[in-house]
Amino acid sequence: MLPWSGSALGLADLGFVSGRARPFVIGIVGAQNAGKTTLLGAWYLLLGRGLANLGGRRFAGSYSLSGWEAVAGAMRWAPGHPPRFPPHTSSRSGRAPGMLHLALRDEDQGRPVDYLFTDAPGEWFQKWAVNADSQEGIGARWVSDHADAFLVVADREALSGEAMGSARGSLQLLARRLGSELRERPVALVWTKADVKIAPAMSTAIRKAVFDVMPSATEFSVSVIDQSEGDPAPSEGTGLVDLLRWAVDLQRPTVKLPPPMATSEDPLFVYGSRR
Repeated sequence: MLPWSGSALGLADLGFVSGRARPFVIGIVGAQNAGKTTLLGAWYLLLGRGLANLGGRRFAGSYSLSGWEAVAGAMRWAPGHPPRFPPHTSSRSGRAPGMLHLALRDEDQGRPVDYLFTDAPGEWFQKWAVNADSQEGIGARWVSDHADAFLVVADREALSGEAMGSARGSLQLLARRLGSELRERPVALVWTKADVKIAPAMSTAIRKAVFDVMPSATEFSVSVIDQSEGDPAPSEGTGLVDLLRWAVDLQRPTVKLPPPMATSEDPLFVYGSRR
């Protein structure tokens, strides 16, 4: 049996997590060092401090608490050690992404809803963006095939640095690849490190790359640094709660069946009779 406080989950654990209902899988895609793991760690810290207002939903447990702690531990203040960014997610560990589990329960409902957030190396997505059948990108392919929704991470720091051209090209390739396989699933363009300024022309180019192929995408800007005026205590960062709430508010499309054809005036037989 999978322990309640295990590390990040793998494919072998999905059957256990799916025991009560199919979980929502949120695919977080982006380049190396774009801030994907930092985003996950920030969410965990906000939930732990009771700062994430999720519209009446409350934390109802996790099968991957050790995994959450691993990505968030470096971001905590410790005596003599200021917070740091989480370590880079290794591209050498397996062919499927690690997944962090979160269960949330509505105040007026008894059954919790399960979410799985993927934590995959950026190198996988770069390989997959160039070649959908690349063996080095097979983990990114899994995310593309199985996610219910996507967060496309755009790193403002990389898009304003010395390698901005390469960062732009990689993100444009990734957007085109994902757009070709989206199948009408929800997607959000997420600008990380929102405190970093980028050229308006760069911002326009990235938006065009995303919205040309995914016109229904939603847009968010996030940062672990609080950019609001004044000195709020404690800090919630910028845009983090809004993005998490968007992710957990998602609903799968439902299938509407046509009404049954009545073959009798007797209401007990409105679904027809065998002949």
